[in-house]
Amino acid sequence: MNTLRRDLPASLVVFLVAVPLSLGIAFASGAPIMAGLIGAVVGGIITGLLAGSPLQVSGPAAGLTVVVAGLVQQYGWETMCVITACAGALQFLLGMFKVARGTLIIAPAVVHGMLAGIGISIALAQIHVVLGADPQSSPLVNLITLPKQLGLINPSAAILGFLTIAVLILWNKLTFKALKMIPGPLAAVALGTTVSIVAGMEVSRVDLPEKFEFTSLALPTDWSGFTIAVLTVAIIASIESLLCAVATDKLHSGVRSDLDKELRAQGVGNLASGLLGGLPITGVIVRSSANIIAGGVSRWSAVFHGVWILIFALFLGGVIEQVPLAVLAGLLVHVGINLVNLHHIRELRTHNEAPIYFATLLGVTCVNLLAGVGIGLGLSVFFALRRLSLTDIKIEQRQDKWHVLIEGTLTFACVPRLNAALSTIPPGRHVDIDLAVDFVDHAAFESLHGWRENHEKTGGHVDIDETHEEWYKPASEGKPRRGKTLRRTVKSLL
Repeated sequence: MNTLRRDLPASLVVFLVAVPLSLGIAFASGAPIMAGLIGAVVGGIITGLLAGSPLQVSGPAAGLTVVVAGLVQQYGWETMCVITACAGALQFLLGMFKVARGTLIIAPAVVHGMLAGIGISIALAQIHVVLGADPQSSPLVNLITLPKQLGLINPSAAILGFLTIAVLILWNKLTFKALKMIPGPLAAVALGTTVSIVAGMEVSRVDLPEKFEFTSLALPTDWSGFTIAVLTVAIIASIESLLCAVATDKLHSGVRSDLDKELRAQGVGNLASGLLGGLPITGVIVRSSANIIAGGVSRWSAVFHGVWILIFALFLGGVIEQVPLAVLAGLLVHVGINLVNLHHIRELRTHNEAPIYFATLLGVTCVNLLAGVGIGLGLSVFFALRRLSLTDIKIEQRQDKWHVLIEGTLTFACVPRLNAALSTIPPGRHVDIDLAVDFVDHAAFESLHGWRENHEKTGGHVDIDETHEEWYKPASEGKPRRGKTLRRTVKSLL
C-alpha cells in the first residue's frame, strides 16, 4: 500500500506529461494521431509490467520521429506497423541472446550527435507548421524555404505556436511550487488550446477517427528495404532505451536496471504496438525523470500512467480534437531544440570527441539518419585507432651510430609515420633501435622487419633491443605473440 500511495500520484504526473508529447510525436511522424496514444498505452502497461528498469517509462520518442516519418512516406502507415512489430521481435531476440550491454559500446558522441541531428530536423520541419504551412521533404529544404515561408505567415497559427514555445521556456523558470507541479507541456498545450477557442481562431486542429479501429497491416513489396527499415528501427530504439535506462539509474538509488530484461520488454512492447497500430516505443528520459521526481518507486507508476492514457483516449477524444496543430508543432519545436544538449557538447569537447558529434549531426541533417550514424561510427573508429596507436618515435645521431627510440603501440595506423621516420637514416649506418612498446601488430612488424633487411643489404647494421616487452623477436622467429602480457598476468591471478 505504501508503494501505491507514491506510485499513483506519480503516474498522474507522467500521464499529464505523456499525452501532449505522444500526440505531438504522432503528428510529426506522419502517423495517425491515435497511434501516439496507442504507443503510449502499450509502453506504459505492457512494457511497464515486463521492464528490467522499473522506474523507466516507455512510449513514443522524439528520437525515432524522423525515421518513422520517412518510412511512412516510403511504405505507408499499414506497412510501418509491420516494421514496428518486426523490430520488436528482433529486439526480443537480441535480449534473449543477452547482447544489451554490447550496444553501449557505441560512442556517446555518435548517440548525442544523432539525437541532436534528429532534434534539428524536427524543429526545422515543425517551425513551418507553426507558421501555418506544411513541412518540406528534408531538413535542408525546410531551412532554405524558411525565409519564403516567413512572408506567407498565418498569424493565428504563428501566435499559438510561439505562445506554446514561450510557455515551455518560461515554465522552467517559475518559482511558484503550486504551478511547478503542473507539467510544462500540459500547461503549454492547455493554454494554447484555450486561447484558440476563446479567440475563435480558425486553425487546423487534431482530427481523430469517429470510431476506433485497429490498423489493417500490409506486407511490403520491397523486402530488402523493409529489412533495412526493421534493423534501423530496432537498433535505434534499443540504443535509446538502454541509454535511457542507464541514465535513469543515475537518478535514483533503488533497484538497478537489468538491461537484457529491459531490451526484451521493449521488444514485446514494440511487437504489441505495431500489431495494434501504434508508434514504435522506447524508454523516454523526459517521462522517466518526471516519474522519479514525482515520487514513483516501482513499475506500477508506469503501468498506471498507461491506464490513464487508455481511459483518456477512449472517453475524452473530444478534448483532443480541440488541440490546434500549431500548438503541437510549437511543442515539438521546443522538444527538438532541447535534443541539442549544450552540456553534452562541452563534455565531448573536454574529451576531444566534438568532431564525431558534429560529423554525425551534419550527416543526419544533410543526408539522412543512417548516413549520419555511419559517418559518426566510422569517425569514432578512426579516433579509437589513432588513440590506440599513439607512438612516439625519436631519432638522433650519436657519433657514428644512429639511435632510434620507439615508444607506445605499433599498429598498422602508425606504419606511414614509422616508414617516414626510418627513411631519414642514411644507408650503410649502424642503427640501435630501442623498442619500448606494449603491442606490435603484423603490419607494423612487417614494416620494421622489411626496413631492417633492406638497410642491412646496404652494408648497415641494425640492433633491436626490446626494453618493455618482447614482440619483435618472437615474430621474427615465426612465433608471434597473441596477446599482451597484462592479459596473461590477469589470467594467472584468477
